[in-house]
Amino acid sequence: QVQLVESGGDLVQPGGSLRLSCVGSPSIANIWSIDWYREAPGKQREFVATITNGLMTNYGDSVKGRFTVSRDNAKNTVWLQMNSLKPDASAVYYCLGANEFRSAVTAWGRGTQVTVSS
Repeated sequence: QVQLVESGGDLVQPGGSLRLSCVGSPSIANIWSIDWYREAPGKQREFVATITNGLMTNYGDSVKGRFTVSRDNAKNTVWLQMNSLKPDASAVYYCLGANEFRSAVTAWGRGTQVTVSS
C-alpha cells in the first residue's frame, strides 16, 4: 500500500501563504486522486481539495480562489498552495489517496499543523 506523508505546516500570519506537500511512497502514479482534508479542534474533518491523475481539480467552497492543488507523479508529490490565509484555516491538514469510486486507497497519516494567527 502506498504511504502518504504530509509536511509544510507552520505558523503564519493572517493574509500569508503556505505550501503543503504530500509525498507518496513508493509511488502515487496509480492513485486516481489525492485529496486534502483538514480538521480543526472541535470540528469535523473537512474536504479541502482534490486532484486526479488527469490533473482535474476540485475545491471546497471555503477555499476556492485562494488554494491551489497541484501534482507531479514523477516526484510522487502533491502540493497544496494556500494563499490569503485566514485564522479559520488553522487545522491539521491531511492527504488521502482515493480511487475513482471515491474509496480511500491509503491510510490517514499524521497530518501537518497549520496555524494562522498574529
